[in-house]
Amino acid sequence: MTILIFGGSSQIGHFLLPRLLQRGDSVLALSRNPPASAQGGLIWMRGELPTHIPALPPLSAILCFGPLPAFAEWLAHVSLIGTPQVIATSSMSAESKRDSQVPAERALSRQLREGELALANACAQHGLAWTVLRPTLVYGAGLDRSLTPIARRASRARCFPLPAGSGLRQPVHADDIAQAVLSALGNGAVAGRVLPIGGGERFTAGEMFIRVRGSLSVATLPLPLPSWLLRLARHTLPQLRGPLHRLDADLIADNSELQRLLGVQPRPFRPDASMWTPPG
Repeated sequence: MTILIFGGSSQIGHFLLPRLLQRGDSVLALSRNPPASAQGGLIWMRGELPTHIPALPPLSAILCFGPLPAFAEWLAHVSLIGTPQVIATSSMSAESKRDSQVPAERALSRQLREGELALANACAQHGLAWTVLRPTLVYGAGLDRSLTPIARRASRARCFPLPAGSGLRQPVHADDIAQAVLSALGNGAVAGRVLPIGGGERFTAGEMFIRVRGSLSVATLPLPLPSWLLRLARHTLPQLRGPLHRLDADLIADNSELQRLLGVQPRPFRPDASMWTPPG
């Protein structure tokens, strides 16, 4: 049987594909711009959710690391051979941004939760077992849109802003999510569950930025941003109100179910310069 992956070129896919091939799985990876090269056991297909998907063989599992609404829409209407297991990723923003002061962030939280529900309904329609992983801030492959842009800008400018954030953070390495997906395959104990997944330690947002700065391969001038300045910016710059408010909010995950059901123990946050460079 074969595993179908949506988001094989994502940061999670970057770590998961070699693990699947190493254990001998046949993998179909869908992308709008598939790479020209291929590996044994891996076939790249050109396509795009929710409608432009080529014909599929019998599948043992379907994995999705992209937006859930489009995936759920496709899954609700596709004709499948057999009953493949479905594993998808959402985000802890489904909870952490539920009561945000910024309307767009509350809307994002609602869309994530609605996407999870749509996926569960589509799977129920086909009689498929499903699992959703909700990661915290993801890093590790130089493909994220949170820490990597900060690290690159600081490396170019040789100056690193250090905001005084007291909220707790729990960044999770993309490879730890890949391991969780691997452990979930064929694991009936996680069917019908939404599992949070965060990194192996918690620390303040301020400490997170200090560690990112310390990981860079070039020297940067530290630029401390005190709390009073952040409060002023929060009131005078509406577009930054959400991110600045979250500096003092806890963005963490409870890994107890992840560890109990999947046996995955995510690593502590020990970044190095290679984590801010995309694969190429």
